[in-house]
Amino acid sequence: MPIFSLPNNYGIGSFGKESYDFVDFLASAGQKVWQILPLVQTGFGDSPYSSVCSYSFNPYFISVDALKESGLITTSEAKFSRANGSLIDYGNLYAVRYPLLRKAFSRFDKTDKEFLKFLKKKEFYDYALFMAIKYASGQKHFNEWEDGLKRRDKKVLREFSRSYHDEIDFWQFVQFIAQKQWFELKKYANSKGVKIMGDMPFYVAFDSVDVWENPNLFKLDENFSPLKVAGVPPDYFSEDGQLWGNPVYDYSEHQKDGFSWWTKRIKKALNVFDYVRIDHFRAFDRYYEIEANAVNAKVGEWIKVPSKELFDAVHEYIDKTRIIAEDLGIIDDGVRELLKYVGYPGMKILSFAFDGKSDNLYLPERLEENSVCYTGTHDNDTLISLIDNASEWDKINLINGVKNSLEKLNLKVKVYDNLSLANAIIQLGCASRAKTFIMPFGDLLLKDDGYRINEPGTTKNQNWAVRFDKKDFTKTVLLKLKKLTLKNGR
Repeated sequence: MPIFSLPNNYGIGSFGKESYDFVDFLASAGQKVWQILPLVQTGFGDSPYSSVCSYSFNPYFISVDALKESGLITTSEAKFSRANGSLIDYGNLYAVRYPLLRKAFSRFDKTDKEFLKFLKKKEFYDYALFMAIKYASGQKHFNEWEDGLKRRDKKVLREFSRSYHDEIDFWQFVQFIAQKQWFELKKYANSKGVKIMGDMPFYVAFDSVDVWENPNLFKLDENFSPLKVAGVPPDYFSEDGQLWGNPVYDYSEHQKDGFSWWTKRIKKALNVFDYVRIDHFRAFDRYYEIEANAVNAKVGEWIKVPSKELFDAVHEYIDKTRIIAEDLGIIDDGVRELLKYVGYPGMKILSFAFDGKSDNLYLPERLEENSVCYTGTHDNDTLISLIDNASEWDKINLINGVKNSLEKLNLKVKVYDNLSLANAIIQLGCASRAKTFIMPFGDLLLKDDGYRINEPGTTKNQNWAVRFDKKDFTKTVLLKLKKLTLKNGR
């Protein structure tokens, strides 16, 4: 369940009451893990996998009601920022939410001891400085800023910070409030026996604090423009491949200081979450790079990564039992060997399991314990939609495959229509040997494609914008989940 999909009166889910209610729902249903999408501040396209700062919190997730309760905004101001609709309207959010946060900051006690302690840490200073320069420059990309700001000249940055001190403090305030609300929510979830699985994107956005802070760690030219960009070649999702546009890493530079950037990044993620799913794990073995001026991802080159050295360095500082690898996409022996080397559980997707092949690695009866089983991910269609839209041939394979797996796992579940078929797949995932079983909330509710979180390679309005309704959280759904969990001893 993405935070943004939770229902409230303000157009997007937040760290407020709706999150606490969802934790209560999970705890009552006997659940142990809540998986979320990245919490970072989103930009153009609204994807949580492309952020202005890889370690930021999304300002939109700040609870409006909590701001009102602490006296930082008025009831009428909160009411003005209300928004309804089944999809998030990011344009409206941008126009309404930031002015609201600025009003809250104008009334905030800048001498608050907790805030002063936060400022002293300077954890989000570069983020705040970046955002202030971005606004002062008219939202230009950082490589279009004046030379001193672009190249982080200390004297130029010092002069800028003196002139824009209040703006810099505003952006620090935003992170202070968001971080505080997040850790209070996480503490509450943990007290209810619910652990949070976060998500760490593999790449960072080009126009980001991360690249501005460390341009030497990426393949850029002398003007800090990307030479090569990331993506994946043509696959199941897209015949042109996916041209993501993120700058790729220069691992020769990362090696020079023992991969400290990766170590700090993963440590930070593990501080924010109980478990971390590393997205696009296969790129730690080899990644696909494309010329920066390419129009699609059909032509590119696979580049080998010094992965074992990287993880040997990282594992000196982290608890690797808290990491899950998103090992999907084009998987070869190199990725499988790396996964075995690091010992992380990989992901097994039931939506890919029933293709009529008895050697399919995703079949529920073939899953090993050290794995995380899913009905589907945020990039997949919902189970019901997958079934409804299957070709006649695929539908036959699906039905026969599910019935065969039910028999092998000794599950007496009847399959007689599309809904019962989807429920049978859920039962199979829960009954598998995989240590953890996770399903999107839309699959639990047997929702159609109107609840697909993201369709890769597209810019549909629905992407990253799906919202659930308060009426979706019924006692019937809770009992269904609880019964399923108890039946399978999870």
